[in-house]
Amino acid sequence: MIKIYSFLFISSFISLFGWAQIPDGYYDDAEGLEGTALRQALHNIIDDHNSLQYANIYDILDQTDEKSNGKVWDMYSDVPGGTPPYEYTFFEDECGNYSGEGSCYNKEHSWPKSWFGGKVYPMYSDLFHIVPTDGYVNGMRSNYPFGEVGTILWESLNGSKKGYNTVSGYSGIVFEPIDEYKGDFARGYFYMSTRYYGEDGSWPGSDMVDGAEIKAWALEMLLQWHYNDAVSNKETDRCNAIYNLQDNRNPFIDHPEWVSKIWDPGAGISHAKWNDFFEIHASQNGNILYIHKKTTAQNNSYQLQLFNVSGQLIGSNTLEDDTKEWILNPTSKGCYILILRDVDGKQDFHYKFIK
Repeated sequence: MIKIYSFLFISSFISLFGWAQIPDGYYDDAEGLEGTALRQALHNIIDDHNSLQYANIYDILDQTDEKSNGKVWDMYSDVPGGTPPYEYTFFEDECGNYSGEGSCYNKEHSWPKSWFGGKVYPMYSDLFHIVPTDGYVNGMRSNYPFGEVGTILWESLNGSKKGYNTVSGYSGIVFEPIDEYKGDFARGYFYMSTRYYGEDGSWPGSDMVDGAEIKAWALEMLLQWHYNDAVSNKETDRCNAIYNLQDNRNPFIDHPEWVSKIWDPGAGISHAKWNDFFEIHASQNGNILYIHKKTTAQNNSYQLQLFNVSGQLIGSNTLEDDTKEWILNPTSKGCYILILRDVDGKQDFHYKFIK
């Protein structure tokens, strides 16, 4: 079965502050690339970072996650623009034991360590996925995937939730942070998937990831989180601080547009509302696409391009008649993107589907 998604692109805001401490030439080898080539280039740039000792992380978090008032920046308890239910002081309020929210803070592996094999370096101490969080909320999150909660089983004081997922493709228990920090976590996942690209052969994975590869249902969600929650000064400041410690950066904070170039090709192109001009159906086994051009379509000929989620071009074709039957190759399950482009290059139609 194929599920078809229309796509609304939301421009990513690039914080001016994010450019301030990027070393000259740091990303030169990635310029002009896209898809797998871009991902590999970025991996090479941020690989072999300075691996810190996990035992020292508490002493480091005050350099990376301090609010303007000097308190711990806990994304599981913070209320942006409001008053948090509690705040922590560095060093004084480290866990320890906790009996409920507000007892103490500890260190959350937002990409749970069980997904990469436990206390294994350098993943175990990589600051780009370690954040300070309330100990009790961290325990409630456990190693559940991130997701979007329908039926709520538990809710934190700032509105983070644990419950059953509503994102198509996975219906198990997930943890959902508040909207204001979803982009932060998404870009952390894109970093992990790139930093450890090709180095994940022994990773156990989870319901959300296969090694360092983000599964199709989760990728669709994280892309939307990234688009809807733009890079903030908090993230760029944190990226700069981590660079001073680890000697590598999160490229998707510095260049948020690279997310779509790798995992969402065509996202930056202006495109029209597809169902005003085309109908698209799939065969029962999902191996053939039937694309029908409505009379409202403005041109006779369209170029078809099929990409996988890594940005690789899988195949191309043309739509010159009213209807096209396109046998998909390869026929493996996964997330794919179909782009139709008119002969004048003025109109693009973008479809996303999961087999």
